[in-house]
Amino acid sequence: MSAGKLNEQAKGVFIIAATPFTDEGALDLNSVDSLTDFYLGCGVTGFTLLGIMGEAPKLTAEESLSVVDRVVQRSQGRQIIVGVSHAGLENVRRLSHEVMIAGASGVMVAPPPGLKGDEGVYNYFAQVFKELGPDIPVVYQDYPQSTGVYLAPSVFERLVDDFKQLVMLKHEDWPGLAKLTRVREGEKKPGRRRVSILVGNGGLYLPQELRRGADGAMTGFAWPEMLVEVCDLAAKGKMEEAEDLFDIYLPLVRHEQQLGIGLALRKEVLFRRGAIKSPKQRAPGSSLTATDRAELDNLIARLERRLAVAGRGAKVAAE
Repeated sequence: MSAGKLNEQAKGVFIIAATPFTDEGALDLNSVDSLTDFYLGCGVTGFTLLGIMGEAPKLTAEESLSVVDRVVQRSQGRQIIVGVSHAGLENVRRLSHEVMIAGASGVMVAPPPGLKGDEGVYNYFAQVFKELGPDIPVVYQDYPQSTGVYLAPSVFERLVDDFKQLVMLKHEDWPGLAKLTRVREGEKKPGRRRVSILVGNGGLYLPQELRRGADGAMTGFAWPEMLVEVCDLAAKGKMEEAEDLFDIYLPLVRHEQQLGIGLALRKEVLFRRGAIKSPKQRAPGSSLTATDRAELDNLIARLERRLAVAGRGAKVAAE
């Protein structure tokens, strides 16, 4: 069962879950189960399903709902956010209501590519909130690298002021540290709500974003336990310790952010760690060469050595 509806106090790590497929490209629900258990074992706060890196556009409507239902049933009460972005507002509305009925805690919406200007952004989301109604919590997914749509902090402030169901910003602008600061400074104005901000981009800038007021991460790095511990240390005021831990993993954080093969690398690691039965993506998808795998081998070996030196000697990948 779900842990209730998402609200402005959300924090921690909401892992963007990969979607497992068989070698033949069929949805692998057994691996959905094992991957959910793996993420729970890493200590995640919640799940984000049907995200960009979850290959959501490759799923049928029925498959999308089956993934949501499977994770809800196995998530041990963790909150679940579901990506519902679509070119058609009716599709956004329908999927949002279906996943909330299935037990989701909220939905995430990105602006459609090609949306023009500040008023265009505001008016689009005003329509989204009207279609969804006041009872479905919404996350604004700010990912201009994908959508080509820029969200000005002033527009986000207007949306927060006007629509109480907007409870979170998924902050993925790049570079975006100054924007994060502007949003947090804007919330200090009298009468303004403070909303949750979770950050993405593979966690590439996580320590700096936490210092600037982010509440946690919403990304899919293949070692979620690092994200969890970094956020926990930051919440305890131990930022230097958090940065030291982050630095150990940074080469693999960076490596996984490669355009084109980033998801293939992430799925390969999840496969090696025993979380999924196959690293395959549903076609069309990228694949790794022998050289790619050798590079990954070397980076994982280096990570293990650095963890051992730091007194964290556990193996991080299955043999």
